[in-house]
Formats: sequence, C-alpha cells, structure tokens
Amino acid sequence: MARHGAVADSVSDCTLPGGDPAAAAEALRHEMVTGGRMTDAEARKAAGHLVRLARIYGTAPFTPLEKARADIGVGRPAFRHLLDVFGTVPQLRSAVENGPAGKYWTNTLLPLERRGVLDAALHRRPAFPYSVGLYPGPTCMFRCHFCVRVTGARYAHSALDEGNAMFAALIDEMPTDNPDAMYLSGGLEPLTNPGLGSLVRRAAGRGFRLTLYTNAFALTDRTLERQDGLWRLHAVRTSLYGLNDDEYAATTGKKAAFGRVKANLQRFQRLRSERAEPVRLGLNYIVLPGRGRRLLDLVDFVAGLNAAAPDRPLDFVSLREDYSGRPDGRLTGAERAELRDALTGFREKAAAMTPTLHIDYGYALNALMAGADTELVRIRPEDMRPTAHPQVAVQVDLLGDVYLYREAGFPELPGADRYSIGRISPGTTLAHVVERFVTRGRGILPAEGDEYFMDGFDQVVTARLNQLETDTADGWADRRGFLR
Repeated sequence: MARHGAVADSVSDCTLPGGDPAAAAEALRHEMVTGGRMTDAEARKAAGHLVRLARIYGTAPFTPLEKARADIGVGRPAFRHLLDVFGTVPQLRSAVENGPAGKYWTNTLLPLERRGVLDAALHRRPAFPYSVGLYPGPTCMFRCHFCVRVTGARYAHSALDEGNAMFAALIDEMPTDNPDAMYLSGGLEPLTNPGLGSLVRRAAGRGFRLTLYTNAFALTDRTLERQDGLWRLHAVRTSLYGLNDDEYAATTGKKAAFGRVKANLQRFQRLRSERAEPVRLGLNYIVLPGRGRRLLDLVDFVAGLNAAAPDRPLDFVSLREDYSGRPDGRLTGAERAELRDALTGFREKAAAMTPTLHIDYGYALNALMAGADTELVRIRPEDMRPTAHPQVAVQVDLLGDVYLYREAGFPELPGADRYSIGRISPGTTLAHVVERFVTRGRGILPAEGDEYFMDGFDQVVTARLNQLETDTADGWADRRGFLR
C-alpha cells in the first residue's frame, strides 16, 4: 500500500485516542480503488469495516473473532474477506501493534505465535517449555506485605547441593535454540544461593542470556567476589520497593534496607564500568495507588545511580501498576487522571535527566500513556485452563518441583502443591515431567483463589489460549487469534 503523507499516517494512527477513523477509512478507500483492488462502492464499505477491526484489536486483543464479526455486523463470507484484505495492508497491522493494547501483541502474543508454542498448548501436544524459570533461592531476607510467601518458610540448607546439581542438569538439558529461554527468580531471593554464580556461568557457557530478578540486598562486593560467575548474567533486574528507608521498611519489614540496596546498586554500577562488563542493569518499580507523584523522585534516584558511573548509566526501568486488591482491578476516574499526569511528568523529567534510559510501561500503563482506558486482563477461576500451558512456561524450585504458574513456586504455600506437576530427579528430566502431565489427559480443577498463583504473563497466555479455543470452536481455526 503506497503512502500519501498525513492521509496514510491516519491509518497507522486510527486506533489511538485522537485518531481519525473517518480519515483512515478514506485513505484505505482511495488506495483500494486506485490500486484496482475494489470498486468505489466496495471500497467504501470495506474501508470502514477494516478500520473498525483495527480499533477492536488495538484496544481489546483477546476479542473472539465471532464477537468482532457480530460487532461489525457482517456475514461470515464477508468477514473472511475482510480478514484477507486486512492482512495485505501493513498500516492496519501497525495500527493494532501500536494501539493502546499493542504491548500485549508485541511483547507477548506475537513472539509466542512465532515459536508455535501456543498451538502445542492448544492441541495438548508435548513440547519443551518455551520459558523456564529457575527458582534457586533457599530463603529471603525480606517479608514484603504483598508477597504470598508463607512467613518463615524456606528450603533446608541441606537441599542446596542436590538442588544445584539438579539445576545444572536442567541447564544441560535445555535446547539452545532460544538464548532467552531461562531466567532466575523466585519464590525466594536467588542471591541467597551460594552456588548461583556457578549456575550462571554454566548457562552462559551454553549460550543462554540469563536475567536475574533480585531485591539486590545481597548484591554486595562479597557476593560478587565469591560468585564471579554472576558477571556472566545478561541482566540484573532489581525490584525496587520504595525510595527511602521508611517506604522500604513499611513494604519489606526490614529497617535500613533502602540504603543498603542503593549502595549495592551504585557499587555494581562502578564495578561493571571498571571491568567493562556487558551485563545490563535495570529496575522494576510498581506504582501503588496514590503514589503516582513519587515517579518524579524515581528519576532522581536513577540519576543518582548514574552519577556513580556516568559512562555506564542504568539501562532500563519497568513500571507497573498494582490495583490487584480492588474487586474489579480498576482505577477510579480521579486516580486515572492523577496517574496519567504523573506518568507524563515522569516521562518528561526522565528524558531530560536520564536520556539513555529505556522505559517499559507494560500493558496497562502503556494504554494509559496513550490516553486510553484499557484494563489489565483478569482471569478468574472459571477462566483458568485445567491443562494450563507447560509448553509455554514452567517454574522449577530448589527441590526440582515443576510448577505451572509463576506465583505458585513458594515453599509451604497453601494449595500451590496442586500446581506442581512432578519433580526433576536424576532419573526424570523436565521433558519427562511435562510430557507425562500433557499426555495423561488429566488436568487440575481450579479452586476459588487459584488465580492468584498466576502472574501477568500467565494471565495473558491463558486469555490468549481461551480466545484461540473459542475461535476454533466457532469455525475460525485457520484465522484464530486475528494476528499471527
């Protein structure tokens, strides 16, 4: 499709607040007529429907095709023709991917589609997991109020040797066609495992780019000296629980934790600069209700870290909002306006003070930044899939237990054992555990509250699989999921 300045741009922008659907439809009509693909009458009708399709899937990516067809108000043959035409117009696809809900497509859905793992889960075919989370921490020094960890629960110190040997065997088992297939998280704090550096070195030697999710409390000189393999990490992603000691103490239950974490990060900045290490460093920061204005202080915090090593500034910040405690997960109108203003101020200040910083606003905040009211996916027990999605992702704890969901891998967590599908041992590989669960034909009946075992990624994958299953049942198997 040829471009014609602002008119053609209107197609790519048609899903955004402030976009002009009428101008987009006119641009499409003009191109289809001048290209000889349709008569003017045909193009006038089709163009409006195509823009409507882009707007549906740019804001509500999990809409079943049959619902989209009903919303547009066309018959099945006409709808199939619209889908055919849609696929030939790059600007329409761009409009969906860059729409308010575009991060669902670009960050998660389309990468999974390209690997074919969603089809394996949909058709219940055994496949090695696309993503494997290693949960190596035997304990944690924090007791965060939002964490599902059972107070005092930990793995016995005696489990470390066998657990690390199991992780080493799992690293050796992993296919090497996806360098980002593994990450280190928890569960409990990974840096409390004294063998973590050796595991990182082993994985890096096989070509894997591991990201470590950590609270950075133990990211000390002593840890780095004893575990030199940690420098082979691809990235260190630190969860930041506040911007001063009081906020940290209120969240983690540990006094003076903020000062230590800040000092550890500054030292890490200087060390990676001195050593010319390529490891990336970033932060995860959750914007809690009523704390949007603290984002300006976050920029000051990042700038302070950068001052410790001006030639190696912080690489990224991932922002998320957490309204999970609300019955419907929604922000009020006033909260939405306040948060949008805070994000705008944060973006402007970050551009001025930390110009090289990459900022990931995630699913919901990206939509809010675009000026749209797009909600996070919220899976309920009745929406959970008894067969889950082990072809897409699993998590493995220090005992070798394989969990279906990311928030289930905590020791002694009530009900979580139902989502452990087997244990890796000297005679049982991860591939065996997954294959046995998938082929035995039995699933796990969800109970009330089980949705809290799922993190955002699990919820998105579940919503996508439910959408694909609905599309297939409605006779759209060859078109399931809209974008592929």
